[in-house]
Amino acid sequence: MKVILTGELRGKGGEGDIVDVAQGYAENFLFPKRMALPATPGNIKQLEERRHNIAKREEKRIADAEAIKASLDGKSVTVEVRVGEEGQLFGSVTSAMIADAVSEQLEVEIDRKRIERSAAIKTAGTHAVVINLYRDIEATINVLVGADIAAAEAEAEVEEVAEDAVETTEVEAEAEATDAE
Repeated sequence: MKVILTGELRGKGGEGDIVDVAQGYAENFLFPKRMALPATPGNIKQLEERRHNIAKREEKRIADAEAIKASLDGKSVTVEVRVGEEGQLFGSVTSAMIADAVSEQLEVEIDRKRIERSAAIKTAGTHAVVINLYRDIEATINVLVGADIAAAEAEAEVEEVAEDAVETTEVEAEAEATDAE
């Protein structure tokens, strides 16, 4: 069944595109959610009249996506999670966690559904993550997992060693003071 898309539909096309989809998909999903219209001669004629407006909106969306790509591409964000021994996480890093980190650290709002991950992130370290901004415009960011926590643990360990050294020195000083009496 041929339909006219009223917005972007991942994997199918963008606003104003005429695509072929299964009849059940169109009638049960696309039409009720107003994501598409049937490709009747009247609707196609209206589409031709609106082509200029659709082209303007498309140019704006592409320009916005390119601007976001420029601000994100190659940047790094840190996601703080609990890390066990040998760098294994308790759970995994979710798309929502990455989207929150990007909005907090880079001040760019992205939809978590646009984040593409080939596999779950379950280890500490740096992971490359692709964000699909619009159609074929993608940005790649580096996600540092558990870096701050590992640094905090190392810092706490150094402080603990320093405290032990101070305690040892105090005990030795007391022992010398007792021996001197």
